[in-house]
Amino acid sequence: MKTQLGKKDKQYIDVRTPGEFKGNHIKGFKNIPLNELPKRMNELSKEKEVLVICQSGMRSSKVSKLLKKNGFTTITNIRGGMSSYRA
Repeated sequence: MKTQLGKKDKQYIDVRTPGEFKGNHIKGFKNIPLNELPKRMNELSKEKEVLVICQSGMRSSKVSKLLKKNGFTTITNIRGGMSSYRA
């Protein structure tokens, strides 16, 4: 996962709350909370892969399904979320 960070053809989104994001996040990830995603989807490009992270993997799983439904084709749900990521 670390090797993928910073690639220009990828988009990194953290779907946790702004409070959780502020407390601890991975540099390079953009905070788009799950509840804001439907109205902020236009900030993402369907041409690029989207990597989604949350705290444990539950919210990012929901987001992955939502993105798929909206025409995004390359989505990576970072399993285990921040709980399993060690920067």
